[in-house]
Amino acid sequence: MNNKLIIPNILRFLLVFILQVVIFNYTNFFGYINPYIYLYFILLIPFETPAGLVLILSFIAGFTQDMFVSTGGLHAAASTAIAFIRPLLLRTIVSKRDYESGLQPSVADLGWAWFVTYAGIAVFIHSLIIFYLDIFKFSYFFITLKRSLLHALATFFFIILFEFVANIRKK
Repeated sequence: MNNKLIIPNILRFLLVFILQVVIFNYTNFFGYINPYIYLYFILLIPFETPAGLVLILSFIAGFTQDMFVSTGGLHAAASTAIAFIRPLLLRTIVSKRDYESGLQPSVADLGWAWFVTYAGIAVFIHSLIIFYLDIFKFSYFFITLKRSLLHALATFFFIILFEFVANIRKK
């Protein structure tokens, strides 16, 4: 990652976590759905970032959320899992020749269709991991699946909203 990308990513991390801790950790839609927008930071880590650094940054992001909501490592585990499957997800959605050096995984560089697919899959997997680790009972399979889907939709809505706002600012 070059120096030109470090400062914006640090600022993105701080902004997303301030919003997560101050607003979204206390937002409950329908009494139990609160979006995990800190995932937005992980989704926008540049392509050229080494895999080890992506894992570390994702773990730090999840661990930071765990510290504020006392979830005992659920977010750290889910965020690290997303970082681990991210290369496979990126290879599945787009070939390596479709993104060049300097591009970021964002709407501005790769378009809405690509970003919606990438973010949607990553957010849903993240939610599945968090809620299945939390419940850890097969007997609650469908209830947990429903809860994961609702959390994923709420998170996905805000990530798309943030990306829309960021894309307007760039134009």
